Amino acid sequence: MIVSEAERAGMARARQLGESVLGTTSPNPAVGAVILAADGTPVGEGATAPPGGPHAEVTALAQAGDRARGGTAVVTLEPCAHTGRTGPCADALLAAGVARVVVAVPEPTRLAVGGADRLRAAGVAVVLGVEQAEAEAGALAAWLTGVREHRPFVVWKAGATLDGRVAAADGTSRWITGEQARAAVHRLRATCDAVVVGSGTALTDDPQLTVRDADGRNVERQPLRVVVDRGGRLPATARVLDDAAPTFVSRAETPAALLAELFDRDVRRVLLEGGPTLAASFLRAGLVDEAVIHLAPKFLGSGPSLVGDLGISTITGALSLSIVDVTPLGGDVRIRLRPTRHTGDRQHAHGGS
Repeated sequence: MIVSEAERAGMARARQLGESVLGTTSPNPAVGAVILAADGTPVGEGATAPPGGPHAEVTALAQAGDRARGGTAVVTLEPCAHTGRTGPCADALLAAGVARVVVAVPEPTRLAVGGADRLRAAGVAVVLGVEQAEAEAGALAAWLTGVREHRPFVVWKAGATLDGRVAAADGTSRWITGEQARAAVHRLRATCDAVVVGSGTALTDDPQLTVRDADGRNVERQPLRVVVDRGGRLPATARVLDDAAPTFVSRAETPAALLAELFDRDVRRVLLEGGPTLAASFLRAGLVDEAVIHLAPKFLGSGPSLVGDLGISTITGALSLSIVDVTPLGGDVRIRLRPTRHTGDRQHAHGGS
């Protein structure tokens, strides 16, 4: 079927809506939905609410009201056909009189599959797979990783000088990057369900690991703070143990074991903020899905490197990454990347999707 320009614009907006609620919906997917009237005019939009709240389609339909009748629903994920904490979205679309549904990602789970079939059986035109790759790489990436690999999606964040140093030789590291980069880190934390550091970082920097607003105040919704402390070194006075946010101290022996613990706690998107050793362990295990590196235009010449030993001894064995985007942040630069190898053989495991 042909997809109109209005529907493509609606899909772009739906992806933005999904991105806007990252970090608030787990274990549910961060879905965006746009309702177009019969003439293609946007009349409603919505995104997944926290667990127990309405799904994206229901919110968008409520905003559209009677204008949804005979119109089109544009959704990043196939509307569900099952009853969980809320009713089936497919039924809500039918009740609203929608004539057409345009979907980016077909439902991959056995539990919720069947929405498209139910809609088609009732005479609704359904188009699946519209701009699917873009949707899968966006707000749905973490949830899809959970569905396909039964683990959280891992974002590794680090700040370094141009020569790849995360601290000076004397251990000082405040502040390598500037104010805009630090504000971006807080926005990134807000999109995640958990923030992870090792005991070394917790002891050296004593971070609070909270999300703070532009005025430096802790925001209401905080991700789970996680410290990997196999040796029981974390003191009771550590800031990460205060009451500003929930904290989980793990003694997991491997990155995979830690992610399994977090997955069982409904964590679907993890921000890895630990030092070079912890980062290297995740990279060696193929468990970094995205890297966000802030580079400051400085040289130190010595001091801890961005990442520890990866067990790579030749250039042909280098861990390769592809650049997703490059963003100036004041005097610094943010580079967002996706690994192209050492990623748990994702392409094979996903059938190339």
